[in-house]
Amino acid sequence: MSRICINIAWPYSNGAIHLGHLAGSLLPPDIFGRYNRLIGNEVLVVGGSDQHGTPITISAEKNHMTPEEYADRFHEINKKAIEDMSIEYSLYSKTHSPTHIRTTQNIFECLKSKGYIYTKETEQYYCPSCGRFLPDRYVEGICPKCGAEKTRSDQCDSCGTTFETGDLLEPYCTLCGNRPEIRPTSHFFLKLSAFEDDLKKFVAGKDGWRSNVKSFTQNWLEGGLQDRAITRDMSWGVPIPEEGWDGKVIYVWFDAVIGYLSASIEYSRMVGKPDLWKEYWRDPECKHYYFIGKDNIPFHSIIWPAILMGIGGMDLPYDIPANEYLMIGGGKFSKSRGGAIDIPSVLKEYDADQIRYYISAIMPDTHDSEFSWDDFAVKNNNELVADLGNFYHRCLSFTKKNFGSVPAPADDSEIQEVLDAIGAAVKTYSECVSNCDFKKGLKAVMDLAHFGNRYFDSAKPWALIKTDREACGKAMNTNLRIAKALAIMAWPYMPKSSEKIWGYLGMPGTQEKAGLEAALEPMPAGAELPEPVPVYRKIEIKKEEKPVKKQECRKEGSSPAPSGPFADFRKMDIRVGQVISVEDHPEAEKLFVLKIDLGEDEPRQIVTNMKSVYTREEFMGRKLLVISNLKPAKFRGVVSSGMLMAADDEPLGGKTIALLEPSADVPNGTKVNCGLECSPSRIEVKHCEKVAIKVARLKDGKFLGRSIEVPAGAPGVIAAVIDGDEAIPLGDGKGCCMTVGKEVMDGADVV
Repeated sequence: MSRICINIAWPYSNGAIHLGHLAGSLLPPDIFGRYNRLIGNEVLVVGGSDQHGTPITISAEKNHMTPEEYADRFHEINKKAIEDMSIEYSLYSKTHSPTHIRTTQNIFECLKSKGYIYTKETEQYYCPSCGRFLPDRYVEGICPKCGAEKTRSDQCDSCGTTFETGDLLEPYCTLCGNRPEIRPTSHFFLKLSAFEDDLKKFVAGKDGWRSNVKSFTQNWLEGGLQDRAITRDMSWGVPIPEEGWDGKVIYVWFDAVIGYLSASIEYSRMVGKPDLWKEYWRDPECKHYYFIGKDNIPFHSIIWPAILMGIGGMDLPYDIPANEYLMIGGGKFSKSRGGAIDIPSVLKEYDADQIRYYISAIMPDTHDSEFSWDDFAVKNNNELVADLGNFYHRCLSFTKKNFGSVPAPADDSEIQEVLDAIGAAVKTYSECVSNCDFKKGLKAVMDLAHFGNRYFDSAKPWALIKTDREACGKAMNTNLRIAKALAIMAWPYMPKSSEKIWGYLGMPGTQEKAGLEAALEPMPAGAELPEPVPVYRKIEIKKEEKPVKKQECRKEGSSPAPSGPFADFRKMDIRVGQVISVEDHPEAEKLFVLKIDLGEDEPRQIVTNMKSVYTREEFMGRKLLVISNLKPAKFRGVVSSGMLMAADDEPLGGKTIALLEPSADVPNGTKVNCGLECSPSRIEVKHCEKVAIKVARLKDGKFLGRSIEVPAGAPGVIAAVIDGDEAIPLGDGKGCCMTVGKEVMDGADVV
């Protein structure tokens, strides 16, 4: 057992938190904290509302409120939003609290007594029009190093350069737009330069830090550390504990990071153990994690460690898994710059676990990621609902209907394949989540769900219940064992729905109490099963009406019959299928006989000559494309009812044949009609030969020189239907495109 201190960036109490906050610094630590509790660690999670600074005072004035009233209003709004999003803190505090003010002042006096804080006259931006000194965020201009516009006066988010007053080119006041003056004023400074050598040694040993965090920090250190002012000319904030300094306060960037410590002290007092915080802050074995956005990196990798070094005897950051930005429409989510989607509004439309799943799947951990409502719907419907939710419900509902309680298990020796799959999933999951790689950790969960669906299909319980009830019971116990493992592993990501599944499984207690090891344990027999209800629901994104465009007039429901461009393609019925059995052809050495699940009552039998291209193992369980409305044909006496679709670049001088596959794990039977209205009937192979479908990389947004509209998240290599100068991505018309799993030459024909 270890102690873990999880420190979460403090949302600014000047508006409702948005999806950028969730992706950047709120959801990752909750996943990490829940995981650590699953493996038995003692976890302290602290953070809260950052309530000080000029933006609060300005907003309060506009709303005819005091700064404290205004800050507390959004503290309560955001606290509730965080709770509604199932994010758990040991304590969600605020910087304008007695404990925080006292802790900040104590640290100020401690550092001053050691010579790390001193006074100096300095220059600061002053706006004559507004009649006030301006904090860093209220002066913008052009970065003198990289030329980035709308750069704040303390730091450039684009290149990481920090500035002194006067460095910024063409500065302007963001409140009134006028050019500010530079006036002298006296302030207290933190002697950062005194910690430069120790900080370099500290950072040099952090090989496990993300590259963005380490490089950002090293850029600061390589330029040499400059002492920084820690007070400002304003009235709202932590009062300076010195006489004669009225009208000035300790500045927000200094006091906010101290909040991690003050919240720990406050929590210790709340639980009646006033010295508990020392077990988390003065124990070298306790690991401190700081979950922040990339714009806060230097405050946590340099300034806060320097403060802790100055205090002495305090634990320094173990890891700072800073996330990049979540973008929407190409721009950063930001309250100050607009474009934010606030959490309270989102939760009025969608379940918390739906949002948590999507944000986890696209989390901007090592690079910026794009939020898209269309992609949100696709991932929710085609992954969360169709894979994980579908597996849960088919297992639970079948077992409840046919057995009523958890049936007796099979011997472990009979289900070694399943035990190996669960064991491998838990191992990968643990490695990823413990290293804050949450996207890959989620993938391990979903991969096990894919396996579970394949196992369920291979067991064929709907047939087995009619012939061997005992064997069917064993198969269903095994399926429920997979579901139990999934309910435990998914809990840090989607707690509410996972807890419901835990109850539907008849399991006692909670996932947290059971621990991650329970994912590897047998499914106990005998528990009565309640009537299950699906825990995930499909969603439909409401869109504004748009003028009809040329391509949109061809979409489903807009034309009474297949005619005009793509007329031949509209005669084809292409479906996504999954291979559930592979057998050698009894009379032909070079042929396989496949059974493919196309979402129909019975699997489709198809004969293929691709035995020399794909092995039996590569075919088994594979998702692929089938032309399903071909007239049946016989190959050496075996009927084939359909044809696989593959790219062949041999005519271009290549030598690769690659099966087409969906870019997303859509349900079996999904129609691949590009969103067009199709009227398929029985056709022959010669009709397919009239349709031009090719595979190529997108270059400058074009497909083989043709303009093309691709959905968000489309892979770099896609298949597209071509008719003259027009091209449409081969897909379901809802966000899933068709691609290939091998390298092929651009322009390869699909045959």
